[in-house]
Amino acid sequence: MPRKAAKIEASLDERKQLERLVNGRVVLKQLAQRAQIVLDCLANKENRDIAKERNICEQTVAKWRNRFSEKRLSGLQDAPRSRLPKKYGKTLRENILKTLELPPPKGLSCWDGGSLARVLQVPKHAVWGVLRYEGIQLQRKRSWCVSTDKQFAAKSADVIGLYLNPPENALVICVDEKPSIQALERSRGYVETSSGKIVQGLRSTYKRHGTLNLFAALNVATGAVKSKTTDEKKRKDFQSFLEEVLVGVPNDREVHIILDNYCTHKRNEKWQEKHLNVFFHFTPTSASWLNQVEIWFGILARKALRGASFDSTESLRKAIEDFITVYHENAKPFIWKKREVRGSQLRNTLTNLIN
Repeated sequence: MPRKAAKIEASLDERKQLERLVNGRVVLKQLAQRAQIVLDCLANKENRDIAKERNICEQTVAKWRNRFSEKRLSGLQDAPRSRLPKKYGKTLRENILKTLELPPPKGLSCWDGGSLARVLQVPKHAVWGVLRYEGIQLQRKRSWCVSTDKQFAAKSADVIGLYLNPPENALVICVDEKPSIQALERSRGYVETSSGKIVQGLRSTYKRHGTLNLFAALNVATGAVKSKTTDEKKRKDFQSFLEEVLVGVPNDREVHIILDNYCTHKRNEKWQEKHLNVFFHFTPTSASWLNQVEIWFGILARKALRGASFDSTESLRKAIEDFITVYHENAKPFIWKKREVRGSQLRNTLTNLIN
């Protein structure tokens, strides 16, 4: 026969303080939950009933019932914790950092907490404690592209200068293409996972209905975008798109176009001879992220393409056009604040980064 939970009592003042914790606007969520559990216990509810009503574990209810019974209101606070086990100290930290510089054990591509614990012959929780304290996340990875262009400084300064200090009365636009956007048709909806969460569901199988190429020109000053979808992305398509972008622009107004080093963007000298007011500015090699239109392509992919279903290239084209129409309702220029990434970080040892 299961044991019956011990009955607890509280004074009028303690009840008022518990109610303040539950209803307070600046009270930590976990503290408010603990106070609510105690109030439910004071209402003579059983632990299992409270757990079901509050969608929590029955052991959690028992814990805070007992803590309040023993220590009253002070028992609802977190117990003091030491972030690093004292019995291991600095020696374990140093051993872990040194071990992480060594090749991982046979059969593993990288270190993890379990393999470190086995090699150092210490408990896993001690290893994880040190890793958490030092902010080391062994499974998370970041990658970046470091340009090897010998003229990187000059080219990037030229491009960023157009963003921050463009020539007076000049038009600055960022141009690029998003090639081979697939028109994929697949079933989609919502599903409930084993944990009870509701998530978007996409069928693993799909039908291909062709691809489209998207040219886009971002006006740096206004954030407005001109676009054109094509079946191909040849040089003639690129030049034709530029002609459409320049419609309505006076011949005596300077137009500065920022481009990456894709092959169709090069060898356009004859076209430029017919448009003497147009100047091309190329980003350094392996640094197309300097082109602001890439930011817009990312927004397009997240909001209109990812997870969508298209039964034809025409429906894909319409989805892109609809997105651009809606985007223009609140279009704003991007604020340039790219973070510096130092390639030398890749060569630094973990010990040098931590110490």
